Amino acid sequence: MTGRFRDESMLRDGAKDGLIPTRSLDLSKIHDLDDLLRQMSHTAFSGRSLGEAADILEKMVLDPDCWVVLTLSGAMTVGKMGLVICDMIESKMIQAIVATGALITHGLVETQGMLHYKYDPSMNDTQLYEAGYNRVYDTLEMERNLDDTERLVSKLLWDWDPTMPLASVTISRELGRHLAQLDPNCRGVLKSAFEHEVPIYIPAFTDSELGLDVGIHLRRRKRQNLAPLFFDSYFDLDDFTDRVIRQSMLGIVTIGGGVPRNWAQQVGPYLDILNKRLRTDEFPMRRYQYGIRICPEPVHWGGLSGCTYSEGVSWGKFVPHAEGGRWAEVYADATVAWPLLIGAVKQRLSKRR
Repeated sequence: MTGRFRDESMLRDGAKDGLIPTRSLDLSKIHDLDDLLRQMSHTAFSGRSLGEAADILEKMVLDPDCWVVLTLSGAMTVGKMGLVICDMIESKMIQAIVATGALITHGLVETQGMLHYKYDPSMNDTQLYEAGYNRVYDTLEMERNLDDTERLVSKLLWDWDPTMPLASVTISRELGRHLAQLDPNCRGVLKSAFEHEVPIYIPAFTDSELGLDVGIHLRRRKRQNLAPLFFDSYFDLDDFTDRVIRQSMLGIVTIGGGVPRNWAQQVGPYLDILNKRLRTDEFPMRRYQYGIRICPEPVHWGGLSGCTYSEGVSWGKFVPHAEGGRWAEVYADATVAWPLLIGAVKQRLSKRR
């Protein structure tokens, strides 16, 4: 290049270099969500990322050897995404869930037939507190709902088999069993997970209404001088790790980030350091081969919610691209992008039948 002019003999041809051309999104040729996301994969920005995410999720679901973990944070059930989770369970898109306790609690409220409400901005937060309305951004969870849920949890624990470990995965399973017996026709995260044998782990269990409900019950037992129950968070860790070890390939779908994301991802480093620090080779190395992340948080804030899957390669959490790892990261509000993604992939699966 001389001066401000390029040497024309040095200019490249995208087609000859094997580059993939982008295409304009043609609404006249879109008939369903599958069509939409297939076209979006040839556009740009978050639209392309979402379209590529659909391709990767489809590949994960159709691979019989791929065991897929869904991690959930944020107010997704109070935000009315609970049935999207049910769709993923019932369509066999996922084989395990790692979630926040708050998300599971709000979903439990919904499955019992109780309601959430739109927030009325004419009421300030002090008025909401006094009226028993708990605000989650633009939606309200009623304190009455949580009181009723605590009674359900307490009843479950009064009947708890003392020979069964008390852990988030066992509590979630038994709540799902109770909901299935209570109303076989209802749909909800815990119920669907129980019916399809999808374990649910809540690593930060005490950081939730559900965890506090268990804490209240344990104090009741203590006050009545009854035999204590002990919550075992390491049962969750061992149960999840043992399930992972039995798999030949792993995939992960990440909604948001936080503790659920890291707890699920740390299984690779955990297996690695088990071998190293116990001086053994009995634990097979497992890393996530496929990943889909939907979260608006940017990487430069430094939190795990925003860190890239590529960064996770350096920790031994993900298979690098050079070794066949494939992932898509969609910087978007999950309540917008996630239903489109699952709806499109469900349509693809139904077209294959």
